[in-house]
Amino acid sequence: MAVIPRISEFAGDLVEIRHDFHMHPEIGFTETRTSAKVAELLTAWGLEVHTGIGKTGVVGVLQGTKGKGRSIGLRADMDALPMDEHTNLSFRSKTSGVFHGCGHDAHTTMLLGAARYLAEHRDFTGRVVFIFQPAEEGLGGARAMIEDGLFDRFPCDEIYGMHNNPLAEENEVGVKPGAAMAGASFFDITVRGVGSHGAAPHHSKDPIVIATALVQQLQSIVSRNVPPTSAAVLSVTQIHSGSAYNVVPDQAVVSGTVRYFEDEVRDMMHARMEALCAGLSTAYGVEIVPDIRPIFSVLNNDPALSEAYIAAAREIVGEPKASLKTELVSASEDFADMLQIVPGAYCTVGHKGSVPVHNPEFVIDDDMLPVGASIYARIATDRLAV
Repeated sequence: MAVIPRISEFAGDLVEIRHDFHMHPEIGFTETRTSAKVAELLTAWGLEVHTGIGKTGVVGVLQGTKGKGRSIGLRADMDALPMDEHTNLSFRSKTSGVFHGCGHDAHTTMLLGAARYLAEHRDFTGRVVFIFQPAEEGLGGARAMIEDGLFDRFPCDEIYGMHNNPLAEENEVGVKPGAAMAGASFFDITVRGVGSHGAAPHHSKDPIVIATALVQQLQSIVSRNVPPTSAAVLSVTQIHSGSAYNVVPDQAVVSGTVRYFEDEVRDMMHARMEALCAGLSTAYGVEIVPDIRPIFSVLNNDPALSEAYIAAAREIVGEPKASLKTELVSASEDFADMLQIVPGAYCTVGHKGSVPVHNPEFVIDDDMLPVGASIYARIATDRLAV
């Protein structure tokens, strides 16, 4: 493995930065401390820094010393998750109910490592745009930055992102060309029935009975409507209703997510959900109101730039460890919205550990910090040499 030597030299600094982020996590659009520290470090290293983009986003711009040329975007997410941490780390979260359980503290740190290195080694033509994005976890941070003029103010010819992967081998880098990660919609379906005493349910139009029937019908959409050659998921993840043992409530809410890899499949699934709600509304004589919201786009990696990204990663982790993948990932990532505007690619980097992300016991491996920083730096310099 050939981590960039200079990045190895300041790897200890990266660990300190990551631990600080980890101890002070912030959920989407509240990353004021995180973004301030990012801006402070970028400024100290001599980058042109812009803050408040998409509320709490930060952009650093670094011009090479060999004149104007192409512009390469590198992006990392900064937000934490609204969940408790159940690790024994000495630097565990100091904020109850907020935890970097997806590793965005490491993503931010790795991009900072690349920025520091490139600020010290500016012998390239063109510029690098470092994008530190807020609110990736379903709150629309990428869209907020785009709507705030991200690519109008900082045009990029290509853009690259990265995510840790605790379920892959250490330092294994993968990129799936084309459709790679699922688009996603969230839904809340409100069943407005008629309440009654629990001892006299015949006076009610029981929203719980109707909601459970709806859940069963929703599960037929993928199995009986989505073509077997198309991947899709519909998961009901919440049912909320009732407040007492002896009261039939008047309302129930069914919530969950839809995942898909083709917009046509998404549209069909949304239409079937609305049709089932309308049918059950008629059948039970109640009002059923679906609220279905597209949150994530399908993440599509540019095939040629996927090859370029893997080539750059091979320079860092070695050829056997970096490869193009064929597996679709049903999780979602709002970097997809940036890729709809600027061509690029998104890779995963494996690290030690077996606990998956979004688990209260998730621990990211600090040894991956110089690896990720080196890959970010290498793809930028490789592409600016083209």
